[in-house]
Amino acid sequence: MHADHGLKAKHREESGSGENALASLRRFAGSAPQIERCELCGASAGTIHPHLLDRTTRAIVCACSACALLFANQQEGRYLRIPSDVRAVGDLASTGQEVCLEWEALPLPIDLAFFIRGADGRLRAMYPSPAGAVESSLPLESIEQLLASSPSVAGMQPEVEALLVSRMAGDVAEFLVPIDECYRLTGLIRVKWRGLSGGTEVRIAIRDFFAEMRTRAGMVAGEFHA
Repeated sequence: MHADHGLKAKHREESGSGENALASLRRFAGSAPQIERCELCGASAGTIHPHLLDRTTRAIVCACSACALLFANQQEGRYLRIPSDVRAVGDLASTGQEVCLEWEALPLPIDLAFFIRGADGRLRAMYPSPAGAVESSLPLESIEQLLASSPSVAGMQPEVEALLVSRMAGDVAEFLVPIDECYRLTGLIRVKWRGLSGGTEVRIAIRDFFAEMRTRAGMVAGEFHA
């Protein structure tokens, strides 16, 4: 997991995440590593440590290894362990054409979004923006059908894992990622965005983020569409 950088992370799965949630995303884009404390027991968690999802407040909680282990296999209750693995999705569409057709039906202003299944079973489409993570209000029945045909996505853990999809700059990228990575990306975009179009700095940050996801998924350059 990535080091946290000061502020307690919160996220909301509703449109217009809220000022507190937006402010807390900045810690994912910080540059000065700090030693964090476990928010459950107060012990030192180190600069790299597990995260939990507080289902009551929708907060991403820092945890030490011992506390995180208590929630490793828990699927109910207040806290859920956020996984750390990044997995490439290779069976969503072999050429990306099917996904691109569905993508055009979504009211997403940028070719970048993540999909989360809530505790209620409902799929939500979120896109990172300079204002934070914003939810699409369009019905997602067609996307649901597409995802149902993917054995890889069928194993996505509700609430704590997301399908992250990018079509930026002609690059096809599809990953199952921990939910905190989606909000780290959102924080990067919020912090790095300049002007009306975002600017070079944010494009480099997004490029580097997906390069990291590919590395963590064990991919090499020839294993993704460009």
